Amino acid sequence: MHSGMAIAGIAIAGIQATRHHQQQHQQHAQLPQHQQSQSQSQSQFQPQSQSQFQPQSQSQFQPQSQSQFQPQSQFQPQSQSQSQSQSHSQSPPDYSPKPFVGHHPCPMSKKNVDFTLYLVTDSTPAILGDRNLCHVVEEAIKGGVTCVQLRDKTADTGHLISLARALHKVTQHYRVPLLINDRVDVALAVGCEGVHIGQDDMELSLARRILGPDAIIGVTVSTVEQAIHAAECGADYLGIGTVYATPTKTNTKSIIGTAGVRDILAHLGKTGVKIPAVCIGGLNESNLQRVVFQCHSPWKGLDGVAVVSAVMGSQNPESAADRLLRFFHQGAVNFVDCSRIGTNAAGIVNLTPAIIKAVHDTKPLSHNMTNLVVQNFAANVALAVGASPIMSNNGEEAVDISKLGGSLVINMGTVTPDGLENNLKALRAYNMVGQPVVFDPVGAGATAVRRAAVKTIMAAGYLDVIKGNEGEIKTVFSDNGPQQRGVDSCSTLDDGQKARLVQKLAQRERNVVVMTGKTDFISDGRRVFSISNGHPYLGLVTGTGCVLGTAISAAVAAHSGDKMEATMAAMLHFEIAAEVAAARPDVHGPGTFVPAFIDELHNIRLATSKNDLAWLRRAKAKYVVVD
Repeated sequence: MHSGMAIAGIAIAGIQATRHHQQQHQQHAQLPQHQQSQSQSQSQFQPQSQSQFQPQSQSQFQPQSQSQFQPQSQFQPQSQSQSQSQSHSQSPPDYSPKPFVGHHPCPMSKKNVDFTLYLVTDSTPAILGDRNLCHVVEEAIKGGVTCVQLRDKTADTGHLISLARALHKVTQHYRVPLLINDRVDVALAVGCEGVHIGQDDMELSLARRILGPDAIIGVTVSTVEQAIHAAECGADYLGIGTVYATPTKTNTKSIIGTAGVRDILAHLGKTGVKIPAVCIGGLNESNLQRVVFQCHSPWKGLDGVAVVSAVMGSQNPESAADRLLRFFHQGAVNFVDCSRIGTNAAGIVNLTPAIIKAVHDTKPLSHNMTNLVVQNFAANVALAVGASPIMSNNGEEAVDISKLGGSLVINMGTVTPDGLENNLKALRAYNMVGQPVVFDPVGAGATAVRRAAVKTIMAAGYLDVIKGNEGEIKTVFSDNGPQQRGVDSCSTLDDGQKARLVQKLAQRERNVVVMTGKTDFISDGRRVFSISNGHPYLGLVTGTGCVLGTAISAAVAAHSGDKMEATMAAMLHFEIAAEVAAARPDVHGPGTFVPAFIDELHNIRLATSKNDLAWLRRAKAKYVVVD
């Protein structure tokens, strides 16, 4: 922290305290008539005294419904049409700094600040270029930005104060609060609405003493303990993160992902701590809805999102802000919805024919980014179940392919830097249009490279279905799991432990998780089912696990309303076909099994399309009670 300026700030505050009445009188006399009347009635906007903002004791906290966290309309930013009409009747803001007149109270009550779309500025040439920062921020506010933080870690104090004064004039024009990152002295000099401080910046209590009870003070937190401490010390909101690594935030210790954000929100909600919270770190149009979806807990969700380059780096900040705001309010689109099937396994079995028919009728596209060993096998399985395969590992193509209404399979069998980068491009493309993604973390625990690849993919986008064997699912759940021997998985868990593991992972990721084995376990985070079909030959042929992902991708594309139903239907189709194929007289081992298996996938689909469901009597699906 800039201790010299902080001390100077305290001195300024002392001087202001002795001259407060005189300054008010002088400033009021200089105001135009219409502003004098506003100044006279300003008391109705004054925040409560400091004592009224002290955190309650834990026993006093009551959980708050989501609607109670919604901002009040009187402090909403103007719509684009309002801003445009206003611009015809009012002069545009003058960005030139004005003479310093000292700290003044915020004209907006901090209790009603809207944190929905929180913009953090970036003045670096790579992001801002040669554009005027004040103009970029004004355009972003027109698009829907509701709160602005000025962050500049390199500017000297004089320049930063000058910039902040100019920017404050813009934000005041639209009644949007301006906060200064770290620099309490600058906030005091400018007289803006408050500051945002990090864990290594000035202590919250000292910042509060300097700025007073009316200032908005936010705190960056990355752990439950930090969040609780900040709330108890009187923070007005929390900035939770970092969600994803960014060029300016590469310290992995502070990168907590959506799971870390959700843990903090859940703890705040459970303990009744009532404080607004936004998340920050790598948020953009391709991941915002998924981040909001995955961060939500039953006890508390996000009150807003903080964005940087997604707006500051856009050539049209107004449109970028407008889209981000709409994405936030729309919520999750086409993400996993497993709400209809209850705990009735027979109900899933009965739905299976309809899902197989849906694949047969719609022929959904199955885009496979898979390893070289199984590409041909996967393409033939896709055709056999009724899908249309595309075997493309080029991430650049995914932008166009994702718009065709199909699904994506990311199979981690072959891990290379180029391959991983293409996986990420495709994942973002499919997330952008809300189409399903199936992730197969092949050999996830075998090497450090594969463990790192799992973390990268998991952090890069939303995965509708995660499918793997016991060792792979252990690694996805925790990268401290045991090392795998290649793609093989040695079972160390009993059935109860497997059921709990898939449920916990599905709860954390808010998706569908499949653990394959002699008995398969499937969960949506609330319920767990088991399937005990299949044949030992499946374990003796390379790639059968990989092509199960292909079959699942076809089903979730054709039956996107409930991806758990779709996943289980695909598994029953796949595993019963294996049983029927293995029982054929022309099958003598793994070599003759593969073509027979593809035949039976095809035959079951055709039989089902004609309502011949004799094969379905083999189904062995159960609901699993998890302790």
